Amino acid sequence: MSRRFTPKVITANALLEGDVVWQTADDRWTRDIREAELIEDEAHADIRLLDASAQRNVVVGVYLADAKAGAEGPEPVHFREAFRTRGPSNYAHGKQVEV
Repeated sequence: MSRRFTPKVITANALLEGDVVWQTADDRWTRDIREAELIEDEAHADIRLLDASAQRNVVVGVYLADAKAGAEGPEPVHFREAFRTRGPSNYAHGKQVEV
């Protein structure tokens, strides 16, 4: 018996800056997970992942990450993804300064 599909977002790293990015429903890459497309259908997720993976001139390390619907948009489910939303951890810059 196969596992039930859980909602996902597509995430990667911006090729030039290295920032964590998420794909929006209108095919943009955003640095804010709340703007990401929350995908609830496995077939749609597979197609979106193929499209995102083909954008090698924009992003690297594309993958599907578990997410859930939140009051302001998608939210991470696992620690790794929550950590990635806060930006680099070596010193306060970028997203960490805004908090």
